[in-house]
Amino acid sequence: MKTLRILMLTLAATMLATTIASAHSVTQRVDRREARQTWRVRQGVQSGQLTRAEARRLRRGQGRVRRMEHRSNRDGVVTQRERFRMENFQDRQSRQIWRLKHNGRVR
Repeated sequence: MKTLRILMLTLAATMLATTIASAHSVTQRVDRREARQTWRVRQGVQSGQLTRAEARRLRRGQGRVRRMEHRSNRDGVVTQRERFRMENFQDRQSRQIWRLKHNGRVR
């Protein structure tokens, strides 16, 4: 009985650690992509490709990505649906960065 209890606790701890590690690896990918997109916005401002209003709008979008990530990871598990929504939003954000950088407006 005692060994069964120890075995169950060990199994539960292993499952919890695996779940947390998988959630962390997902958010690492989101963090790297978020950093690249933030760099693209900063580079666009420095080169004059983005106006102040465009940069503000893009930064607001990046803030939404951070909030989505925080909400998804709040319980320690990032579900497949949450990951899909974050990646989809980051795809849209990336396209928006490209469009605003290449729309012909300069600062």
